[in-house]
Amino acid sequence: MSTAGPDGAPAWVALRRPLRRLNAAVLVLAMVAMVAACCVLTSSVVLRYFLHLPTDWQDEVAVFLLVFVTFGSGAWVQEQRGHIGIEVLAGLLPERVNRLRWWLCDLVSLAFCAFFSWKSWSMVREAWVEGMTTSSSWAPPLWFPYGLMAGGMSLLTLQLLSQVLGGPRARRADGA
Repeated sequence: MSTAGPDGAPAWVALRRPLRRLNAAVLVLAMVAMVAACCVLTSSVVLRYFLHLPTDWQDEVAVFLLVFVTFGSGAWVQEQRGHIGIEVLAGLLPERVNRLRWWLCDLVSLAFCAFFSWKSWSMVREAWVEGMTTSSSWAPPLWFPYGLMAGGMSLLTLQLLSQVLGGPRARRADGA
């Protein structure tokens, strides 16, 4: 079994381009979801305080949208190396040791995110099978927000896998 693609590049490189496109598409959807959450919450305030019309669905809709924003954008942020990191050692260690340190951090993050993804998909399945809903009067199914979380974590896991397979030198090759 060959680990090289048709152009001789490692197989993990073939994963990068579609993953970047998917990350960018999900990021655009996350931006739209953020604006939608703002609109839902603003309209709720207007309806309740100025028109005296109660709403019981807006908080859950806003939370679902923000769950998507949080988990959906994580892979794009990781691709950009935009997550918060403590770089106190970066100036003290040689570049080669830093690349290895970054790669090891990606490896540990991959293990955590893979476990989180697996458990999230377990929650989706459980919520689906048991017909779980929220406790509000609207009572939307819980598999939906759990699915948003599981999908976002799975995408982040794929992003981390791509970076780990690239090895310690991939960080510099990506320009990050």
